[in-house]
Amino acid sequence: MATESKAQLIIYNILNPLIVLMHKIGVTPNMITSIGFILNLVAAVIFIIGGEQADRTDMFYVGWGGFTVLIAGLFDMMDGRLARVANLSSSFGAFYDSVMDRYSELVMFLGICFYLISQDYFLSSLFAFVALIGSIMVSYIRARAEGIGVDCSIGMMQRPARVVTIGASAMFCGIIHYFTGHFVFELDNPIFTYFETISIFTLPVAFVAIMANYTAFQRLMHVKKALDKKDSNE
Repeated sequence: MATESKAQLIIYNILNPLIVLMHKIGVTPNMITSIGFILNLVAAVIFIIGGEQADRTDMFYVGWGGFTVLIAGLFDMMDGRLARVANLSSSFGAFYDSVMDRYSELVMFLGICFYLISQDYFLSSLFAFVALIGSIMVSYIRARAEGIGVDCSIGMMQRPARVVTIGASAMFCGIIHYFTGHFVFELDNPIFTYFETISIFTLPVAFVAIMANYTAFQRLMHVKKALDKKDSNE
């Protein structure tokens, strides 16, 4: 089990009364896991509707999509916490949580990629797809490593960091657009746009794309080092 960060512990302390209430009314960790997945599915639908119906300069759907991703992330944190607090941990519960986390990221990125392609942000859509590849590989390498007895929870761009970065950037993109409207910074000869409203969202997506794949590489090298050491001792 990965060590909980200080930020996670603060959030858990805030959520504990809600977690205790959920336990009292009979909510199970698997139910929370399922709700988290459904919320990510809702977020994907919001992005898809935005891609189909919104104007390119309207960040309304981006903002609400990001907000929904963040709420889904809170449920993702609460399922494991409820399992520990209420002593409801189970092997299948942990397995189910891991599987639904992968589904949640896949559908979230599906919605984001669809939105960016539909709105003609082709380069940003490529970064979103690369971010999806990195996110899945970070999780896969850890699962594969733990399957052969190597602890592999290192790296900065783990799932909570990815969810917060993408969800918060999308939400703030929508909020800032609400107050400022659409804005564009470009050269006098507008061949290339340096920065525009959507960049508040797409630049963090690009950051996730780079850092998630770097985290996957870190984990790969970590496993190589551990296995080389194991082989040399045999």
